[in-house]
Amino acid sequence: MKKTSTLLVFIIALLSTLAQAQVSADSALKSLKEGNKRFVEGKSIKPHQDLQRIKEVSSGQKPFAIIIGCSDSRVPNEIIFDQGLGDLFIIRTAGQVSTFASWGSIEFGNAVLGANLIVVMGHTKCGAVAAACQIPDVPGHIVTLINAIKPAAQLAKTQKGDEVENAVKINVAMQVQQLENLEPVLTKAVISKNLKIVGAVYNLETGNVDFLDPNYLQTLKK
Repeated sequence: MKKTSTLLVFIIALLSTLAQAQVSADSALKSLKEGNKRFVEGKSIKPHQDLQRIKEVSSGQKPFAIIIGCSDSRVPNEIIFDQGLGDLFIIRTAGQVSTFASWGSIEFGNAVLGANLIVVMGHTKCGAVAAACQIPDVPGHIVTLINAIKPAAQLAKTQKGDEVENAVKINVAMQVQQLENLEPVLTKAVISKNLKIVGAVYNLETGNVDFLDPNYLQTLKK
């Protein structure tokens, strides 16, 4: 009886959260682009960063977007998108490589918290991607990151231009594709058009976030 009661409470909470989620993927993407524009122009308004906001989100969260980014200390998501407390649900690993714990967190952000937009964001001069291109001898579990990025690095070798920067974009595009095919939660949401997953690359030198064409991988010469 106790387990049934707990499950019922969870379902009610889930439905309530979903009902409150009113920010569409397109609106969320527009907010991110506008925020990044303000940041680049030095006009950040730093929203939702006061004591009132702390109180507002203390009882719950309704982030409007999920950001899957690199752990690099030079890419602070709330700052570059000019957002605040409770706005973004963020998962970060080196090279934004996802595995089971990350996938569960992403699904939670979408299915439970109601975020309808996922942004997979890499960045220029990424050390993890550069390592995958060079395949150095690395210690410990770092090799698992490199192995995950290797397919992107190998495809980048066949393209014109800077190998690492091409690999950064290819890695992002492949990760978007991976999430779109992640069953059952994300795939179902994408097919029903309740979720949009996009790729982006942050430029360390300019602060600008460039969003990838959805068909980027298809345009590459193999």
